[in-house]
Amino acid sequence: MRVPSQRIKRTRLIQTSRFVVAVDVELVVPNDDVSEPCYEAETVQFLRQVREKAEAGDLNWLKGHGKVYEAIAPESVA
Repeated sequence: MRVPSQRIKRTRLIQTSRFVVAVDVELVVPNDDVSEPCYEAETVQFLRQVREKAEAGDLNWLKGHGKVYEAIAPESVA
């Protein structure tokens, strides 16, 4: 359900132990309460799905929905 409001696009970072995924989402500033932007339920579900896919290592899905950064193992110090 879309709330009548102003919409603001922002990039959110979802971090797991192996990946950081940058995805674009909409923040909503409701007409009834402009004090703080919020997410609609669909956006929250999408962010949860991104985290689940990142934890599962589903790179093809992640690359289709945002920018994916993968952690690298630090080189051992001799």
